[in-house]
Amino acid sequence: MQVVEETRRLQERADQVRAAGRRIALVPTMGALHAGHLALVDAARAKADEVWVTIFVNPTQFGPNEDLERYPRPREADLAACRGRGVDLVFAPREPGFYAPGHQTWVQVSDLTRPLCGQGRPGHFRGVTTVVTKLFLAAKPHVAVFGEKDFQQLAVLRRMARDLNFDVEVVGAPIVREDDGVALSSRNRHLAPEARSQARVLVGSLDVAERAVREGVFRGSEILARVRAELARAPLACVEYAELCDPDSLETCPEALSGPALLALAVDFPSADGGEGARVRLIDNRVLYPHPHRQEPPR
Repeated sequence: MQVVEETRRLQERADQVRAAGRRIALVPTMGALHAGHLALVDAARAKADEVWVTIFVNPTQFGPNEDLERYPRPREADLAACRGRGVDLVFAPREPGFYAPGHQTWVQVSDLTRPLCGQGRPGHFRGVTTVVTKLFLAAKPHVAVFGEKDFQQLAVLRRMARDLNFDVEVVGAPIVREDDGVALSSRNRHLAPEARSQARVLVGSLDVAERAVREGVFRGSEILARVRAELARAPLACVEYAELCDPDSLETCPEALSGPALLALAVDFPSADGGEGARVRLIDNRVLYPHPHRQEPPR
């Protein structure tokens, strides 16, 4: 496995691979790799001849009160995980070298970044789209794979690639969950023990909504009322949002659901670090299909 730290060297390697007629699949990550990331590697392997993983904790997508400094950076463990999964190349640029001094160029998607996570994290998606643009230009992939846990991020990046005519197929991979259903995340390790136990309420709420739809409940307000009642069973949870949105536009669904609806959740729990006000933010989602005769669209 090759490890590259300089953008120019990565571009040269990409040119060589492309000239040989081989396809590159890119898996962008911020490191602290877990089974969810490795599932992205597997999905990428099915799409290309070479799988490249990027490991970079991107400072521009963190807000002033977010957890940039304590974000885990287990570089050697991450590299070992990549080797074990058969990754061909890891791009691990050294900060701040990946952003030139005086950096002032940004890539921004407008409407899709306003709802959900965009409401409480101003500037977050501008940081995501900018760094992914830089990674696309550095690695020159044919396909890039992202997890569906970050559904809004995936939608934003697909729109960015389409609007800017990137010759990159943006692929979503299904959410990977722990044994109790909690979506895998590098942030789970920061949860206080009781908070980790109560975090199961997120997937429980998704199950409640799906069960309601199967029972013929198609009114958005009633579905969300059941979801919020389930979330309320976790006394440590602070709900940032629980919303039903159109999976493509992310606009709020009409009261009477007539097609696929994304149920998106963001919930804060106390951090194990114990600092005053320290919280861990978890997200999860599921697309609901109110009318069973309408088939789920292909991914």
